[in-house]
Amino acid sequence: MRLGIERQHRAWSQAEEKLPTRDSGDGQGSKAAHEMVSHLPLQMLLYFNTYYFPFWWISEVLMLELKYCLLPGYYQSLLVIGMVIITLTEGLRLYLGYVGNLKEKVPELAGFWLLTFLFQLPILLFFLTDEAIIILPLERAVHVIYLLFLLSEVLAAFLALRVMTRKLTLQFHLSQFKDTDKTLDINQVVPIPPGRSTFPWTRNIHVY
Repeated sequence: MRLGIERQHRAWSQAEEKLPTRDSGDGQGSKAAHEMVSHLPLQMLLYFNTYYFPFWWISEVLMLELKYCLLPGYYQSLLVIGMVIITLTEGLRLYLGYVGNLKEKVPELAGFWLLTFLFQLPILLFFLTDEAIIILPLERAVHVIYLLFLLSEVLAAFLALRVMTRKLTLQFHLSQFKDTDKTLDINQVVPIPPGRSTFPWTRNIHVY
């Protein structure tokens, strides 16, 4: 009789040791899951980009007006369409970058990254590398500065996305962990009838 009771208490002690406590690594994981992960370099780039873009746009419009009559018809159309796309995309791009970074929203930040990589960069590279459009010195200078902004933002946004996805993954695992913790709460365990055990590894133990 005493031997059976001792075995039963030993099984309960082992089960309690396996249950996670709030003093263990869960505290550190919970702290990491609630830390702010907004990317400061990306936010600084977006801030300066917001003030630089009007200067770039005015310079590009003036340069386009100076050389417009010297360009073939298809280049005139390409430059105008490129300017319209960049102008319309830039406002949405900066908005998504601000919201995605400050509020730690992955979809918005991913949209910012895609707009920068798929629209702004190709068009700006066309403006900067095609000599047939008669690239003027001021135009080349403002394009280079804007290109540095875009490349830096693509890299910074990629790093911010990686950190945010890790945080979301950690929060998901912690939520699953809390659900498991509620299920295995010892205080809610139904009393065990004599001679039986709820733990699968102690079901062969019988109290004599």
